[in-house]
Amino acid sequence: KASETVGKVLKRGDIVIYESTVYPGVTEEECVPVLERVSGLKFNEDFYAGYSPERINPGDKEHTVAKILKITSGSTPETAEKVDKLYRSVITAGTHKAASIKVAEAAKVIENAQRDINIAFVNELAKIFNRLGIDTDEVLEAAGTKWNFLKFKPGLVGGHCIGVDPYYLAQKAQEAGYHPEIILAGRRLNDGMGEYVAHEVIKLMVKKDIPVKGAKILVLGITFKENCPDVRNTKVVDILHTLKDYDTNITIYDPWAEPAEVKHEYGWDSVKELNGVTDCDAIILAVSHNEFKSLDLNILCKEKAIIYDVKGVLPKELSDARL
Repeated sequence: KASETVGKVLKRGDIVIYESTVYPGVTEEECVPVLERVSGLKFNEDFYAGYSPERINPGDKEHTVAKILKITSGSTPETAEKVDKLYRSVITAGTHKAASIKVAEAAKVIENAQRDINIAFVNELAKIFNRLGIDTDEVLEAAGTKWNFLKFKPGLVGGHCIGVDPYYLAQKAQEAGYHPEIILAGRRLNDGMGEYVAHEVIKLMVKKDIPVKGAKILVLGITFKENCPDVRNTKVVDILHTLKDYDTNITIYDPWAEPAEVKHEYGWDSVKELNGVTDCDAIILAVSHNEFKSLDLNILCKEKAIIYDVKGVLPKELSDARL
């Protein structure tokens, strides 16, 4: 649709630059033919294409667009240079001119796939260490003293980048006749973490003789990441759906998320203020918003209650368990 819109106003000599994360080949094999069909112009004769993948970290006030090095590319060497020069004029961190549009597309999609796989690895470690009675954070802290150890933490992997983009590459790989084992294994593991957290909370409640059916559970946070209002593809809803199966009464508190958007996207009611919420049987810190770090959780819950810290930001003595 975007290509159709651009194609209607395309004129000779124009360069169309795409930024969306895609699998290798989308710009030239999927988008350009649409531009040609709608405009009636010929690619690399009448108009040209570029690709410069978006690099932005939602909610990050330090790593803003101009401060993040940008990959650029073009459909001809001359176009690539023009595109690179354009971005260099605004990106103070500099640019990297890729050899081709497909290389630039592939580079972007593996950035997110790499993070996804590494987080899946530590999520699996968290599951293993939980069974062994070992503190995952303490293990990662000890291992992190080695200079080349990659410091990832377990957690929910949602959002519109890391939780989605690996599927693009997997799809393209399968079209080429290759089944991507590691990429899809990482996706499966990460997609199951919300359900895992919910079941861990239920098990802890049973061990403390807290009746599960009708239990009051407070979930802190529903956005896909901390200090950010974005609820797209949030995996907190997986926790909610699983807890709902046990007939629990859930309150979702998130000062960042818009209740109307949460209701529209997922059908769940959420609140931006904690008015009158007390006597909780369980509290799940699902997103580490700054506001939650100073909350007095003890006044929100019963004396015999479960506090589960998904993000590992609460003092260890305050929580019953963490991911």
